[in-house]
Amino acid sequence: MPAPIEWRQVWIIAAKEWRDRLRNRWVLAVAAVFAVFALAIAYFGAVQQGQVGFHGVDATIASLASLVIYLVPLIALLLGYDAIVGERERGALELLLSMPISRLEVLCGKYLGLAAALTTATALGFGVGLLPLSSELTVGEGERYALFVASAVLMGMAFLSVAVLVSVIARDRVRASGAALALWFFFVLVFDLLLMGALVLSQGGLSSGAFAALLMLNPADVFRLLNVFSSDQAQGMYGLATVMPPAWTQPAVLLAVMLGWIVVPFYFAHRRFR
Repeated sequence: MPAPIEWRQVWIIAAKEWRDRLRNRWVLAVAAVFAVFALAIAYFGAVQQGQVGFHGVDATIASLASLVIYLVPLIALLLGYDAIVGERERGALELLLSMPISRLEVLCGKYLGLAAALTTATALGFGVGLLPLSSELTVGEGERYALFVASAVLMGMAFLSVAVLVSVIARDRVRASGAALALWFFFVLVFDLLLMGALVLSQGGLSSGAFAALLMLNPADVFRLLNVFSSDQAQGMYGLATVMPPAWTQPAVLLAVMLGWIVVPFYFAHRRFR
């Protein structure tokens, strides 16, 4: 049987990773970017209709979601692609593994530290960004916005898990960075185009259940669905309510799929690293 995890060692590695990101101003830079975009979209999101000011949290979230789908996966992949391969190239990995610490503890510590940095940047950025408009939010709208930020964090953790898998598999940092960018391009830009192409080619033969199952293969789409089906107004904006089976729109189901995207790539990363 494998030895039990020494969580104290995991937390030491995680804390070091988190402090390193704070020290090089990475967390503050990402938080500042999120804060600027959140405030700008919340206040100027309806400028095309000739209106300026805050016009409800649902409209703000719908606009922010499109931005988050581009930014958070890219940041998560760039954050984690060299977690292991970078240490290997610098010679630090051999020194670390020569100590009384298991490979699983190293991998958990790396992932948790990077996830903490990503969570801090995301929550701080979007929280500060909407802080000037907090007096205009109701309690329900505040909770809705908090759930949106939490879903963005979960999506980031899913892509971070994919990045760690890439970092374990890649032979060097150049290949790892190329693979990370290719995965971002595929999941964020290409996947939905391929799915739309499959719908057109099937000429209506693709069932709604099959369509929903294919959407689950992309954590960015799972994030979009989590936010669309938590609001009636958002459902009207996207028009997905007519094509998605009710069983696939339950928050518990979508959260389970997102958690699967976090756990499964990490599991295969551990197998390969071991």
